[in-house]
Amino acid sequence: MQVTETLNDGLKRGYAITLTADELDAKVTEKLTEAQPDVEMKGFRKGKVPLALLRKQFGQRILGESMQEAIDGAMNQHFEDTGDRPAMQPEVKMTNEDWSEGDDVHVEMSYEKLPDVPEVDLTELSVEKPVAKASEADVDDALKSLAETATDFEDREDGAAAENDDQVVIDFVGKVDGEPFEGGAAEDYPLTLGSNSFIPGFEEQLVGVKAGDEKTVEVKFPEEYGAENLAGKDATFDVTVKNVKKPVAAEINDELATKFGAEDLEALKGQIRERLEAEYQGAARQVVKRRLLDALDEKVQFDLPPSLVEAEAKQIAHQLYHEDHPDDHGHDHGEIEPTEEHNKLAERRVRLGLLLAEIGNKHEVQVTDSEMTQAIMNQARQYPGQERQFFDFVRQNQQMQQQMRAPIFEDKVVDVILEKAEVSETEVGKEDLQKLLDDLDEV
Repeated sequence: MQVTETLNDGLKRGYAITLTADELDAKVTEKLTEAQPDVEMKGFRKGKVPLALLRKQFGQRILGESMQEAIDGAMNQHFEDTGDRPAMQPEVKMTNEDWSEGDDVHVEMSYEKLPDVPEVDLTELSVEKPVAKASEADVDDALKSLAETATDFEDREDGAAAENDDQVVIDFVGKVDGEPFEGGAAEDYPLTLGSNSFIPGFEEQLVGVKAGDEKTVEVKFPEEYGAENLAGKDATFDVTVKNVKKPVAAEINDELATKFGAEDLEALKGQIRERLEAEYQGAARQVVKRRLLDALDEKVQFDLPPSLVEAEAKQIAHQLYHEDHPDDHGHDHGEIEPTEEHNKLAERRVRLGLLLAEIGNKHEVQVTDSEMTQAIMNQARQYPGQERQFFDFVRQNQQMQQQMRAPIFEDKVVDVILEKAEVSETEVGKEDLQKLLDDLDEV
């Protein structure tokens, strides 16, 4: 088999592969001879069917298999000999389309090779890491927010009218066409006005009621309402207001702490401080990771496969289009042409992706089965009641697995780099850390 180079331009490669008719015939004969001992055919003992008859019976099928195997073998041998790694699936096409049995087979193969990534001395890298501690003020602010979620209600003065955010305690009976319907009645029901927990329009009509009032509320069930017998129907609710209560923020004390599972207020503060500092560490991680990637991007330059950059730019353009058009859920919006900004971002992502992959391979970074399982389980929680189906889907989908494995691999490589680089720490406040995060989003 003859392999001749036809293109060598940057990372682009092209080769002409010729498989002679004699080589192909020898491959067919080899496969038929190998299968002959197991072939049974009427009129012949097992293993005694003549090759000529086997060729007549199975030759065309074996010919196609042999041609494919020979070309695949030539390609694999080529990549082994040259050390080239194609950036994407090589394009392979047969050039003599009028081929017939007995002719040589002529094939063209073209691809873009992955570049040789220069080695980086990680110890020469330096990066500054922000460090934020949870101050007493931070803990107090978080405590106040927590207390707001534990709001209590206390009776308003006699004759006071209900306001938005108040709680009204009501009895009600719902009717459609003048007849009560199943599930449409309750007694002593505590309803917070403005919570939007009832049918649209219901709560607004109770603003201004007083204890002892009786009111008929008129509403229309949404067209997409869960109960088909009520969907889209006009309804009335006979409401009796038994009490009107105003919201009162919970006091910050030991009693509040026990509501959130802590032994006392100091224990709750300790839990809050740990949670805040974990959040700060996560934010600081994002900042130092970006700074590290910026340093690598400035330090290393090499040729990039145009096909990878183009594919990445198109993906970026598509993603940003949907972020700018959240109501467009389909993919029939036509071709989205990447901008120069998209192309620059794509070049950065491809360059850093290849560099991190090279560093990870050199340091034998692996994503373990347990790490993958944990990642799948974490994402599966976004689909309550369908966790098992999501888990099975990912296990059967190699592309999905790769999408989930990539960020884990990247983070582990970043850890390797940070261990070897010079990392200096700078203490910052919560506001400064937030500004650093906001600046990342603007880049």
